[in-house]
Amino acid sequence: MTSALCSCMTSVLTYETYKSVVVRSWPLGIMYRLAQLIIISYFVGYVFLYEKAYQVADTNIESSVTTKVKGFGKLDNAVMDVADYIYPPQGEGTFSIITKIIETDNQFQGRCPEVWNISDMYFPNLDKALIYLIEGWCPAEDDKVKMKPMPEFVNFTIYIKNSIRFPLFNVTRGNFNSTKDTKTCKYDKIEDPFCPIFQVDYILNETRQNVTTLADMGGEIGIIIQWRCNLDHDVNFCVPKYSFSQLDAPFQNAKLSKGYNFRFAKYYKTEDGTDYRRLHKAFAIRFDVIVTGTARKFSLIPTVINVITAVTSVGMGTVLCDLILLHCSKRAQYYKEKKYEEVLYEETAAAMTLEPYPSPPIFDDRNLKETGQTSIVFLSSPL
Repeated sequence: MTSALCSCMTSVLTYETYKSVVVRSWPLGIMYRLAQLIIISYFVGYVFLYEKAYQVADTNIESSVTTKVKGFGKLDNAVMDVADYIYPPQGEGTFSIITKIIETDNQFQGRCPEVWNISDMYFPNLDKALIYLIEGWCPAEDDKVKMKPMPEFVNFTIYIKNSIRFPLFNVTRGNFNSTKDTKTCKYDKIEDPFCPIFQVDYILNETRQNVTTLADMGGEIGIIIQWRCNLDHDVNFCVPKYSFSQLDAPFQNAKLSKGYNFRFAKYYKTEDGTDYRRLHKAFAIRFDVIVTGTARKFSLIPTVINVITAVTSVGMGTVLCDLILLHCSKRAQYYKEKKYEEVLYEETAAAMTLEPYPSPPIFDDRNLKETGQTSIVFLSSPL
């Protein structure tokens, strides 16, 4: 117990100081400089240039989106305008363009038979139908009716007005200049990347959609507006970038919930006050306008922190080379003896003890007087 305590105290009350050892080894020297080069390249290339760690970022973007669709189409020999095929009404960041509608006319409250195809439920190999009575709006909906979708929807145009603000820097931007003529332009990522008017056909081509299947079953499309702003430059360079994606891609091969559809009804009254309605099952393309953004600007605090981190990390090259030199090389024990030197307490005490300087000699000038010589004594402090 006593020896263990003494060993513990000796370990705690031990002072360590660094000793420099020069190892003339080409392979180890190349590895050391290569490790330093990799660390410096990482901080300069990735941390500072790519990640821009010298800047402070604001990701708390405030956004407002307004949309408007234009175009005419024909569905079941009826001309369709915006009020007919857009749901919900204009102006939201999420809207649907209806491509096909199955209508059930003159539904009254009552009891009526409804047909369910068993093959649509759990037994795809059976071609049977299940008929049962329901209480609700009659006649029941028959969504197996064949209806041709509206082909003109690909020519419709979507106008998107997006304004954003980065509150940390109090910077406000819009997705187009007020002087830009938005009546004649159409968005193209190469020819006109800042036009806020998008043709549906262009969006579907960007997402590589099957237009025929999409018109028949419906689908979900994302219009992504990305704001990546470096406010160290002129604010006019803070402009949006658009991209398009198929949001329902994970469900393309699903047996249930394919495409996109919804129901809505229009209600009427008979002369005697009885309510009835016309039910619409609408197959549509749903568009979601998604706005993301990050603004960055130079800041002294993250710059200093990352510079200190970079300088400190350069020392990792020494740690790596020491690991190889002292543990992996054939002469590891020899290098350990050269690098680490143990000094005992007695040696340390002797080295730190100050010995007095010898007294200066005493000159007897009596003989000098007899011979007529003069004595000169030079006094100097020890160096």
